Amino acid sequence: MNYDVIIIGSGIAGLSSAITLAQAGRKIAIVTKKLISSGSTNHAQGGIVGVLSQIDSVEEHVKDTMIAGSFHNNENAVTFMSKNSRKAVEWLLECGVPFANNDGKLELTREGGHSKRRIAYVGDYTGKAIEQTLVKKCKREKNISIFENTFALELLINNSRCTGVQVVFSKADKSDELFSNAVIIATGGAGQVYSRTTNPKVSTGDGIAMACRAGAKISDMEFIQFHPTAFTKNGKTKFLLSEALRGEGAYLRNKKGERFMTKYDERMELAPRDVVARAIYEEEKNGPVYLDMSHLDAKEVHTRFPTLTARLSKYDLDLARDLIEVSPAAHYLCGGIKVDLNGESSISNLFVFGESACTGVHGANRLASNSLLEA
Repeated sequence: MNYDVIIIGSGIAGLSSAITLAQAGRKIAIVTKKLISSGSTNHAQGGIVGVLSQIDSVEEHVKDTMIAGSFHNNENAVTFMSKNSRKAVEWLLECGVPFANNDGKLELTREGGHSKRRIAYVGDYTGKAIEQTLVKKCKREKNISIFENTFALELLINNSRCTGVQVVFSKADKSDELFSNAVIIATGGAGQVYSRTTNPKVSTGDGIAMACRAGAKISDMEFIQFHPTAFTKNGKTKFLLSEALRGEGAYLRNKKGERFMTKYDERMELAPRDVVARAIYEEEKNGPVYLDMSHLDAKEVHTRFPTLTARLSKYDLDLARDLIEVSPAAHYLCGGIKVDLNGESSISNLFVFGESACTGVHGANRLASNSLLEA
């Protein structure tokens, strides 16, 4: 089977690539090892960054991103991403993503490390809303073929060029080969390497491994971002509690009930994730750490975070009233397959987008909600 482009992965990076290319008249194959909505995008809660308000600027977003990344970032890549952030959000709006708005004006929230409110969101299920919208759009495109439950084994390399992918289709007992003019890896991260992770079970790093075996340059794999606040019960990670909770005013308390972030950073709960994760790790040496929203209006909390409210209620916990135990968990891979600003790797005709890629945008630590924007 021959295609113009084969895309491995079906999150926001893979789906947006497929839609754009199909609309340009290209014949596309999407290969995904489980169902099309099984990836990390579907689990993203917080939102997507956009320099969208008059009190914000590209320069300030770039500064916040560089500080969060410990200045290990590629500043050219950060600037490119920030300058195109409005265009990215507007494209998603055109696709039909129902971002929160007030009389047609986008509502913006704030998360740790951001100096301004610049994050567009859909409740506390932004990723799911984006994924569902893009999946519907992909299924309407006649130029896109979708192969679910299809495992990509190896990249096909001929004379230092990527010419396709070796795959195993569902219920098949042998491998097949798909050929193309270009291949896009959009397989996400590798959180399942860790015992505590917010990532879905499909996040096993196979796209990066395939590229590595094919000889592609890999960079910054040591920079694994831990999310500070995963809901924890009996020492086990259950699910992510969005950064937006602290962006909307949640406190962190230790076993004595004290707000402890003042000891670690003047930005307190709104410090970048690496700072907050290390602070919680230190406090946990003396006992559990909790997220507290009881000082906020309960109705507003439940309205703003309906999914988390419902999920916690299954554990007999009220997000707006109870202390919720949290702990850091592996969340995002800042490194990956080295690419340029066109997404092209060191192997000709092999492109990489999203969490699998190392564009240099994130540096040593990702600024909250830059991930959906980069992808």
